[in-house]
Amino acid sequence: MVPADHHLCPVAKAVLPCLAAIAIIFASTVGCSNSNANSAAASSGNAVPAHIYTVAEETTQRRVQAVGSLFALEESTLSAEVDGIVSKVLVDVGDTVGEGQALIELDKRELQLEVDRQQGLVRQVRAQLGIGANDPPPVDSRSMASVQHAQADLFDAERKYNRAKELFKDNLISQQQLDEAASRYQSTKATFDLSLQEVDRLKALLISSEASERLAEKKLSDATIRAPFPGAIKTRDVHPGEYLKVQSAVMVLVRTDRLRARLAVPERWAGWIKDGAVVDLHVEAFPGESFQGRITRINPAVSQDSRTFEAEALLENKSNRLKPGFFVQASVPSDKAEKAIFVAEPAVNYRYGVYKVFLLNGDRVSERQIRPAGQMEDSRGRRFEVAEGLKPGDRVAAALSGDLHDGDKIQEQADTSTPAAQ
Repeated sequence: MVPADHHLCPVAKAVLPCLAAIAIIFASTVGCSNSNANSAAASSGNAVPAHIYTVAEETTQRRVQAVGSLFALEESTLSAEVDGIVSKVLVDVGDTVGEGQALIELDKRELQLEVDRQQGLVRQVRAQLGIGANDPPPVDSRSMASVQHAQADLFDAERKYNRAKELFKDNLISQQQLDEAASRYQSTKATFDLSLQEVDRLKALLISSEASERLAEKKLSDATIRAPFPGAIKTRDVHPGEYLKVQSAVMVLVRTDRLRARLAVPERWAGWIKDGAVVDLHVEAFPGESFQGRITRINPAVSQDSRTFEAEALLENKSNRLKPGFFVQASVPSDKAEKAIFVAEPAVNYRYGVYKVFLLNGDRVSERQIRPAGQMEDSRGRRFEVAEGLKPGDRVAAALSGDLHDGDKIQEQADTSTPAAQ
């Protein structure tokens, strides 16, 4: 095959590599010209267009920053209260349930038979007492018919015995007749006492029988496992046909219409956290959105391991957007007011873990490292609080485009995008 430059003269063959090298150098120069525009302008004596921001000292209400997690308002492991075979499982994981809603049903046949047996015993005792199904037990045992009958016999025997004693004094009856009257009196007196004891026994038996009846009815009701509060099913551990024993775990129910935000607050902020404070909460699942809760509990003890104490905030979650387990960042207001130094966010440069600004001296800038104490955003825009490196009244520059460098000459440009930062 003939090379493409086969017909070129020797001079042209020598010039081609040089032209290619020149083209590469030219392309590289063009590609770098945009990124180095500010440097080129500065080195040639031209001023770099930039916005100028004045460092201001302001009085600010401190907010306590804390992190934590969301927890369900209530989380209960539901268990069986009676032995039995699972007949029906009415809900599954993720289902939303209301308070009192049936979740699991056990076989009720044996429990129903026990209820019927106890109800029969109660009717039997009531019949012996001579009271109706809905009548209360007698307060005075002497009002019972059986007791009144025994009392009447006792009165008659006592009257005849007293008469016999008078007749015996007058020698009108024999000793045997007196003894018979005395014996009958003692017998009827014992019968009366027994009748009183029997009524008291039946009254106690009625109380016991009715309690057993109510217990049997409760066990029958407990065969249906119900939700103790509105919520959602977190786990399900049973299936139809399984035999459950008392205290066998069947489901975990969580209440999520309200959530607990448990926050780990550094100990140095202990004096700033108050009950009832409204907390702004942020979660990664919904960036840019803020949720509000209210401080309801503050742990009085500080953890010696983390040097933090726990503060708990309650927040509404009617829409169920938030879920237990979410990581949260919280901002808690405080009454503490302090003077602080702020600089507009556009004037701060972050490189390799270092924050820097370009401090204006005359019409040129010098690079200076700062230590920020946090960020905030309000009606005056986003700003950095500066702990070290600047003082009130300092002026710092931010290039209109590209980067600034130490020693650059600055041409100030008006900035209306962040008016409060000027």
